[in-house]
Amino acid sequence: NEGNQKVVITYSSRHVYSNLTEEQKGRVAFASNFLAGDASLQIEPLKPSDEGRYSCKVKNSGRYVWSHVILKVLVRPSKPKCELEGELTEGSDVTLQCESASGTKPIMYYWQRLREKEGEDERLPPKSRIDYSNPGRVLLHNLTMSSSGLYQCTAGNEAGKESCVVRVTVRYVQSIGMIAGAVTGMVAGALLIFLLVWLLIRRKDKERYEEEERPNEIREDAEAPKARLVKPSSSSSGSQSSRSGSSSTRSTANSASRSQRTLSTEAAPQPGLATHTYSLVGPEGRGSEPKKVHHATLTKAEPHPA
Repeated sequence: NEGNQKVVITYSSRHVYSNLTEEQKGRVAFASNFLAGDASLQIEPLKPSDEGRYSCKVKNSGRYVWSHVILKVLVRPSKPKCELEGELTEGSDVTLQCESASGTKPIMYYWQRLREKEGEDERLPPKSRIDYSNPGRVLLHNLTMSSSGLYQCTAGNEAGKESCVVRVTVRYVQSIGMIAGAVTGMVAGALLIFLLVWLLIRRKDKERYEEEERPNEIREDAEAPKARLVKPSSSSSGSQSSRSGSSSTRSTANSASRSQRTLSTEAAPQPGLATHTYSLVGPEGRGSEPKKVHHATLTKAEPHPA
């Protein structure tokens, strides 16, 4: 290495002298028959630490000849690590990161979309941007449902390539306005249904109340029942008239009571005479209004000897 020169191996006076480090032992030696003039050096297996400037010095007959060679060791990139930063929701932005821990610089990074179905495009979405200051980063702007898929990052240099894969799954999320509108609509619909049910129940209750109150209505213009006098044809009819009279209104009963008292006073039966009995009839006999009763009218038979 520059600034740190060191003799690695020497052949002189028919002997081979080596000044190898622990890392070089078993890997560094003359490649062929140096006695025949071939001073080639073999390093196997090669490591990045073997990189540097090597000089071959040959002394013959008192003259020195120098030859130089520069060894550059190329190391293929290590397997990169793919990472995803951001929220995988529709309309948001997400960053894809890819980086190899080791490898000979410069390392080139290349992102592409893997085709999972027939007809899918291998190119990145139209609104994707590559960070040229860090080629391993790519920004997927304004995600859509079509942005979902499998993305591959390839890291490569002169020695080889390595790749990694990351899956992007975009989730659909409704906006706040749509959610608020849906909630408002649901609440309004529930209130409307509740109002309709309440009105229906109230209407049924009103109809039931009217049906129950209709038989109990009292007509103010109805004519009050009137009593009339009838002549009983038999004892059974008299008893029937008595029962009918008892169901009359209180005013009719009072009037009949007064009339009966008058009859009993004016038409008291004399001993040895036969008389006919009369009674008051209630609502069944709704004839003309009863007239005032006199004793002369009630006497219909002449007295006969006992």
